[in-house]
Amino acid sequence: MNGYRAILYDIDGTLLNTRDMNLYPLLRIIQEELGETWTMEQVLKYTAYAGRQVMAELGIRDPETVYARWVRYVNEYPEPAALFPGLERVLPALHQAGWIQAIASSKRKAQFDIDMAGKGILPYFATVVLEEDTAAHKPDPAPLLLCLERLGLKPEEAIYIGDTASDCLAAKRARMAFGYAQWGGIPGQIIEKADYVFSRPEEMLVLKMA
Repeated sequence: MNGYRAILYDIDGTLLNTRDMNLYPLLRIIQEELGETWTMEQVLKYTAYAGRQVMAELGIRDPETVYARWVRYVNEYPEPAALFPGLERVLPALHQAGWIQAIASSKRKAQFDIDMAGKGILPYFATVVLEEDTAAHKPDPAPLLLCLERLGLKPEEAIYIGDTASDCLAAKRARMAFGYAQWGGIPGQIIEKADYVFSRPEEMLVLKMA
């Protein structure tokens, strides 16, 4: 399980803490559209979904309009996306050590631009694959495979870092190793097929390059 050239990352729950800013507005949408009061525990699973998948799962009648309203609520939330502590040191350290780093995410580009603004980490990524770049999304391996294609790498040369079982399944379907970013995962969640479990970003520094 050692000897990689690249590290690919999910965004939400892995690089950025966006749980509250995404899910509290979703609870508001559920109340408005379905007339139901849900708990945070009930919507935690949606952290692994692309936005439009959430609308479909909930059976929203006018998904485009409601999705746009959800995005507005997200960007009005008083606590914006924040880089998980430690990554401000780990990402440049990995870059300096010669690692290729990239992103494969279900986030839309417009939201990516908002959430990443001012974080200072974009120079460390060789490429970024977002929702608009593939027709299929995680747990389908398409985003990860496109990322590898852009980097000119084979699956065995990279490890995917994510915080959900969907991320793990996408990695396995792409024949890649998976590292569970436990620092952003659901409390108590166990991902049995993870090749690595990292409780803090600094623990990624133990990975060995080819």
